[in-house]
Amino acid sequence: MPIVSPHPEPTLVDGRQSERAMLVRRGVQRLLRHHRHAILPELSLASGRRADLITLSEKGEIWIIEIKSSIEDLKADNKWPDYRQHCDRLFFATHPGVPVDIFPQDCGMMLSDGYDGEIIREAPEHKLAAATRKALTLRFARASADRLLAAEQIAYANETQS
Repeated sequence: MPIVSPHPEPTLVDGRQSERAMLVRRGVQRLLRHHRHAILPELSLASGRRADLITLSEKGEIWIIEIKSSIEDLKADNKWPDYRQHCDRLFFATHPGVPVDIFPQDCGMMLSDGYDGEIIREAPEHKLAAATRKALTLRFARASADRLLAAEQIAYANETQS
């Protein structure tokens, strides 16, 4: 399945995200844009894991946000500690229907209602090594450029078919 689709459903949806997770993502993205972060959903990392959201701040700080749409979603996930090696700060994000006290205390916490979001606990800082930061920043930039080009090509194809 292509990562960018010409269809009206949200882009970067591969069928694994629930409707609730997509609402959480939308609110968190709005929050992070307010904080002037560049945001990229569903980025594959060097470890083979895929970050739900990865952001790049104006200062070059890299955040990963792991979205959890239910208690079961959190309980079934044992891979989230692996994300620490790919970011300066690691957050969980969920919606008001999930109790926030079940999430690890050594990670940041965001709450989203689908329209906006709020940071309710800051994430501790774990500075990336310079080489890791450079490699991840390049991965972020290349994926962004590739997605933009794909979206442009789809738009062009749709225009020529009209």
